[in-house]
Amino acid sequence: MPAIRSATPHPHPAPTRTRPPRRSAFGFAAAAVLVVLATASLAQPAAAATLEEVTGFGSNPGNLQMFRYVPDGLPAGRPLVVALHGCTQSAAAYDNEPGWTTLAERHGFALVLPQQRSVNNSSRCFNWFEVGDTARGSGETLSIKQMVDRMKADFGSDPGRVFVTGLSAGGAMTAVMMAAYPDVFAGGGVVAGLPYRCATNVSQAFSCMNPGVDLTPAQWGDKVRAASSHTGPWPTLSVWHGTSDTTVAPANLRELVDQWTNVHGADRTPDRSDTVAGYPHKVYQNAAGRSVVETYEITGMSHGQPIDPGTRADQCGAPAAYILDVNICAAYHMVRFWGLDAGGPGPSPTTGTTVTFANRDPQDGYVKANADGSASAVGTLEAYNGLAIGRGSDGKHNRTVLSFDTSGLPDGATVTRAYLTVAHRSSSGDPWSSPAGNRLVVDVKSGCFGGCAIEATDWAAAPTTAATAAIGKFTSGIQRSADFGASGLAAIHKAGTTQVKLRFAQNPTSTAYLFIDRGATATLTVSYR
Repeated sequence: MPAIRSATPHPHPAPTRTRPPRRSAFGFAAAAVLVVLATASLAQPAAAATLEEVTGFGSNPGNLQMFRYVPDGLPAGRPLVVALHGCTQSAAAYDNEPGWTTLAERHGFALVLPQQRSVNNSSRCFNWFEVGDTARGSGETLSIKQMVDRMKADFGSDPGRVFVTGLSAGGAMTAVMMAAYPDVFAGGGVVAGLPYRCATNVSQAFSCMNPGVDLTPAQWGDKVRAASSHTGPWPTLSVWHGTSDTTVAPANLRELVDQWTNVHGADRTPDRSDTVAGYPHKVYQNAAGRSVVETYEITGMSHGQPIDPGTRADQCGAPAAYILDVNICAAYHMVRFWGLDAGGPGPSPTTGTTVTFANRDPQDGYVKANADGSASAVGTLEAYNGLAIGRGSDGKHNRTVLSFDTSGLPDGATVTRAYLTVAHRSSSGDPWSSPAGNRLVVDVKSGCFGGCAIEATDWAAAPTTAATAAIGKFTSGIQRSADFGASGLAAIHKAGTTQVKLRFAQNPTSTAYLFIDRGATATLTVSYR
């Protein structure tokens, strides 16, 4: 088993207090509890000159500071990762130490690094146990969400690819952000953290941290469902915990799995169990076959974040207090789990390759027909409104076909992952609720449904595999489908064209439809080895 090493900490300057305290005695009372969560790297700030503090990012009810790291020349439409430090840390002590700035440069995404103030909590812990700071629309939770909004406004960050992660108290706050704003975050990564709403006051925080609180999956899931009116899709989750952690008990990993598998409607039996760098790794999938929760148990590791310094594509991080060199970089594997590893030079050949195909605009289109498939015809509004799905005002039921040239995939490649990304253009009604529980599903055809150009018979043409994935409800921005199931992966045509058909599993009972963008905004992302 790899040896665990941590570096001797070095001093760094404390953040400047620029606002009056929000709390009186609480910050000092909480310190005794949350210094236990002090994942405090006092390491010299790595590349601090590249960090930029941003002010005026909103009403900031949580009185936090905002720092960001944006690679030079980063184009609009790139992902965004929010990284939350642990107690007594700063933004500058949690940028390169876990490897986040290195990965941002390598894979082309922006970073937001919120920073706690000592006037809010004397140990500079995010207040993961305070009701006022963990509810949607208030306190620190809203401040962090406003930072995300600022990044979207300033850099055009992709609203469909915003992720949040953190260590210890920052890990607990990660679960808070996923629960309070599941419509904002596509995924999260909790390192040595705790489930959402495990504690709502200081005294409960002790028990949550160690030995942990044991609730049923439904009880944990209900806490998340009560945090907002959101009904899905839900953020995916990567959980990391050392088996020798005596600060935040390893039992919290299990409770996080219980909470988020329940939210996703998945069971607690892993669909895949393997080892990565010698450590146990488990993956849990939902009913559509999408990987929604994964865990890494770092055998023998105490309280901290795993890193693996080096120059290989799967290495990152710089040792510091509670940033532990155990020969595996958590940040790198989170990036892969979230599907962000195609934005830069990409992983080494030993870890696989990810490519994204833009659709062939001349071959896409939509077709309409009666509910029984009769009187099918090619839609005529593509050039003006985009591609239609659902029931139109004329009573016809619309289905969209997208075409991708996947012939560039190696003949001997094994496709390991695939998903579809589409952009909202306009809509009317709610086809996901007509009837209740309706799903927007993805059919896949290896080759073309007929001729590769859109034609009326495409409406009823049989796919190679039906409903291999679903696309959750969205009313603006970009939305990504669930990962394709095994039959969908097998249907991707490595020697030619792959077509997909988007349709609602049940015909809407009244006028309820959406239009998606045609052209380059519709993409098929494929990972292979």
